[in-house]
Amino acid sequence: MLDEVEGTVQGHREGHGFVSRDDGEADIYLPPNEMRAVLHKDRVMVRIVRSDRRGRPEGRVVEIIERPKQPIIGRLLHESGIWIVVPEDKNFGQDVLIPKAATGSAKPGQVVVVELTEPPSLYGQPVGRVKEILGEMDDPGMEVEIAVRKYGVPWEFSQACVAQARALPEKVRAQDKKHRVDLTDVPLVTIDGEDARDFDDAVYCEPIKLGKGKSASSGWRLLVAIADVSHYVQTGCAIDVDAYDRATSVYFPRRVIPMLPEKLSNGLCSLNPGVERLCMVCDMVLSAQGEVSAYQFYPAVMWSHARFTYAEVAAILANTRGPEALKRKERVPDLLHLHDAYRALLCSRQRRGAVDFETVETQIVCDDNGHIEKIMPRLRNDAHRLIEEAMLAANVCSADYLVQNKHAGLFRVHEGPTPEKVETLRNYLKACGIGATLSDKPAPSELQAIAQATKDRADAPQIHSMLLRSMQQAIYTPINEGHFGLAFEAYTHFTSPIRRYPDLLVHRVIKAILAKTHYQLPVLPTPGEAHAKLTRRLGKSLAARVPEPGQKPKKLSAEMLAWQAAGLHCSANERRADEASRDVEAWLKCKYMREHLGEEYGGRVSSVTSFGIFVTLDDLFVEGLVHITELGGEYFRFDEARQELRGERTGLCYAIGSRVRVQVSRVDLDGRRIDFRLVSEAEALVGRAMKDKGMRQQTATMRDPDRDMVPGKKARSDARVRKAVKTRTAGVAKAGTKVPKSRRRS
Repeated sequence: MLDEVEGTVQGHREGHGFVSRDDGEADIYLPPNEMRAVLHKDRVMVRIVRSDRRGRPEGRVVEIIERPKQPIIGRLLHESGIWIVVPEDKNFGQDVLIPKAATGSAKPGQVVVVELTEPPSLYGQPVGRVKEILGEMDDPGMEVEIAVRKYGVPWEFSQACVAQARALPEKVRAQDKKHRVDLTDVPLVTIDGEDARDFDDAVYCEPIKLGKGKSASSGWRLLVAIADVSHYVQTGCAIDVDAYDRATSVYFPRRVIPMLPEKLSNGLCSLNPGVERLCMVCDMVLSAQGEVSAYQFYPAVMWSHARFTYAEVAAILANTRGPEALKRKERVPDLLHLHDAYRALLCSRQRRGAVDFETVETQIVCDDNGHIEKIMPRLRNDAHRLIEEAMLAANVCSADYLVQNKHAGLFRVHEGPTPEKVETLRNYLKACGIGATLSDKPAPSELQAIAQATKDRADAPQIHSMLLRSMQQAIYTPINEGHFGLAFEAYTHFTSPIRRYPDLLVHRVIKAILAKTHYQLPVLPTPGEAHAKLTRRLGKSLAARVPEPGQKPKKLSAEMLAWQAAGLHCSANERRADEASRDVEAWLKCKYMREHLGEEYGGRVSSVTSFGIFVTLDDLFVEGLVHITELGGEYFRFDEARQELRGERTGLCYAIGSRVRVQVSRVDLDGRRIDFRLVSEAEALVGRAMKDKGMRQQTATMRDPDRDMVPGKKARSDARVRKAVKTRTAGVAKAGTKVPKSRRRS
């Protein structure tokens, strides 16, 4: 009997697709003819009919179980008297036909939102109507407008939420301060980025003596004050329902989609300097070794005595007599105490063996019109790290508080590498000649030890990248299984209730424990189909956990099931926010690189696949693909264990961390893809000479005939671009380049 399974369709820009199975098994390949009657994200029942040439299970769609009501965003085109919308998301492999009467006031070339009126079939394209006009593709902020609709991010608050926020007071009232500790005389300060607008955490540190007499030792009292959002956002109110639906704030360059209305996020709850604010405090005692020996939680009212930036604090710590320190003379001793406590916490982190890989994050700087001025690394200094360690300490205390009081809540759980990832990493380390051994269930200290032992090697970036890839994603769940990366037995999120819903829930639980009551999680709306696939996958993985030998499977109570549903929802929305942010960043980088066609840059190989290498440029931190057809006229074999491509004839090797010089050859804005070609030393010399003569743009145009937006040429339709790409590929094959079918662009 042939297997029939349920899953979610994942379309591919080349016309085929896959079914992501609910049971977590390997995806099922759908050939192009099977994709004619289905759309990206459809829920289907498929029958496995065979295995394809790569050994992948191939399926046939038996039934369309559910077709989610998802808008399709794309450009409206008018060709040969026919109106069509070309989806911006190329996973939708079919254009949508639009009857003339259904175009509304939209004009050709505009970006529109389409609602389907007729689904696709084996012999017909989908039909729709224009529901919303977003504007021209080059309008400032268009990339964000597309992303929020593409990923289903709620960007408008409900009328009930807006009305309730409008009714909130402008400042802290006398009745709000009842039964709270008055900390207005404690010099709490906020330390955030230069462009931060919502301040949800403040800190203060002072040295203390622990113990009495000769046995007394030095330590610190560390206060972490967090905005008390739960005082204003009551369980089940209109603001709470909207906040749960969003679950997190979404950050884009130049724009934020907040979890809470602005009156709360930037006003009443934000710990702005010089005003009274309500807060929840984690009051900790740290030993000289950086261990938390005691802590307590309590509601308080505070007054921020200063708003610091990371750069300002870093400058003060580097030079206590510099101009920045002179401006903040009264606060300098407090910052020094905080820095001392941070160093102790850092020593504790190292003793735990917590994983600490340095990664580079980029920041896109735009002008007032939304055009990119530059892409630069977001540098971390001691100011970033000391706030991070203070927040980690408060989060650990909040998790311990939940555990000690046996109250249900959401933990931030990060599990160790899976057995499959451990085996892959073990083979890779062996292939690289690294003598370190990994246990079957490695501790975080084992990975950190490998990182430290290899930090001075030439291939250190490659090794650290593989260590990172062995890690799993963290999730929110009521089942506490610790945080592998941070090496904590229990960990939760307490410090950002303005922008994360799980933190707000933890605040409510802590308040309930303080009041000697029990917090009951309400029945809240469930997530939409846009991210239900991840919810199902996370749910399956949690439900299918194998108990330890000799233990019986645990059955969750109704309360724990409710908390698990909340955790799955928050985890799914966190992924949704990350995907939307990455999509916008990729769009902006493509738009930026479109102005640099033909230019040459140095870079490092950041990833290796069977179809080519991905290169990250040194100065711009932009990643692009060098397809395997651009590597030369020989056969390159992909070594999965070593994560490298090696030429069979010359032995030429491309691995993660390899230095290369590339030229920007093609930019696909709709596909969020940048293509590079390798540049030899001889070509680089010629290129520099041509640049001096002002010929670079001409060269870029000649070398990129199939680009849809080459300066000076009319934009091509998607069909023409696809035809040009096929023609070019056929030409490469005729020229004798050895490209196995399994390694062509996918």
